[in-house]
Amino acid sequence: MNKSYPFILCVLFLTYLVGCERQPELLPLSPDATILAFGDSLTFGTGTQPENSYPSVLEQITGLTVLNSGVPGDTTTDGVSRIKSALSANPDLVILCLGGNDFLRKRNKLTMSQNLQQIVDDIRNSGAQVMMIAVPKPAIFLDDSEVLVEFAEQNNIPILKDTLTDLLSDEQYKSDAIHLNTNGYRILAESINQFLIDQGAL
Repeated sequence: MNKSYPFILCVLFLTYLVGCERQPELLPLSPDATILAFGDSLTFGTGTQPENSYPSVLEQITGLTVLNSGVPGDTTTDGVSRIKSALSANPDLVILCLGGNDFLRKRNKLTMSQNLQQIVDDIRNSGAQVMMIAVPKPAIFLDDSEVLVEFAEQNNIPILKDTLTDLLSDEQYKSDAIHLNTNGYRILAESINQFLIDQGAL
């Protein structure tokens, strides 16, 4: 038996594991692409001025058009009712950040997943790409919601993990218990920009 055979098998196995752990990738966005930021108060920018919301900062960083479709208090149920109207802007990419208010109001997780599925189906049927931002579940020590992470993985959706949870766990980046401040939103926008670069969109 060739002595190098076990080593080759090991390398192939490790390569397979790395491939399995890779995030889904996004297609490159054109220079005139439009991004739709769709979500709740964290997308709207509650806790800072409109020009400092993450969609506004992301627009400044990327040079692309970034539309802010964040509505404070929105749940995934609200998202279902207004996603088609928001998609009338014909975005090339939708950044989906919803779920926090569902957790705060103790909404059913199955209903939440079904709502997200409808939203994502509508986005994809429009021809747009989609990525998600993981939001934390309410707890003494914040952590990304497994409901959102599992949903993204099952639907092959790139999801930005840990960033929002880490920011909301640090008082220096918060304007109140559940919202970011100007610095927090800027870091979120910078993280999204880097994520889009890593995913091949930018």
